[in-house]
Amino acid sequence: MADYRQLRVWQHAHALMLDTHRVASAIRGAAYVSLRSQMIRAAMSIPANIVEGRAQRSERDFARFLGYAIASARELDYHLLAARDIGVIGTEDYESLTSQLADVLRMLYGLIARLDAANAGTPAKHPASPPPPTALPQSSDQQSALVSDQRSARS
Repeated sequence: MADYRQLRVWQHAHALMLDTHRVASAIRGAAYVSLRSQMIRAAMSIPANIVEGRAQRSERDFARFLGYAIASARELDYHLLAARDIGVIGTEDYESLTSQLADVLRMLYGLIARLDAANAGTPAKHPASPPPPTALPQSSDQQSALVSDQRSARS
C-alpha cells in the first residue's frame, strides 16, 4: 500500500484533528474534561483509522477502516454540536470545524465508493453526498420555536 501521507483525505483529516485539538484544548472547566477528551479522541481517530486501513493487505480491509473513520467523524459531529449548544465553543469555531468535517466525510464516502467499484470491477459511481453534519438552530429560543413548529405541523 502507498504512503498514507499522500492521501488527500488523510491530509484533510489530520488538519481537522489539529484544529479540533486547538479548539478543545481551549475549553476550560472540570465539568467539561470528558467532552474535551472525547472531542480530541474522536478527531484523532479519523486520520488514525485511515492510516491503519492503509496498512491492511486488501482494499476491502482498507474500506472497512474507512468506515470506522466515518463513524468517528459522526461521533465528532455530535461532540461539536454538544459543545456549541452548551456554550463551550463559539459559533465560528463550530462552523469552521463542521465545514472541514463535511469535506472529510465527502472524501471518505467517495474513496469507499471507488474501492467498492474497483473490487466489483465496475466503474466508480459518484455516491450521493453524505448527510451534512448536524445543523440545528443556534439559540435555545430558536430550538424551542422549531419544536413548537414541529408539534403544530403534526396537529
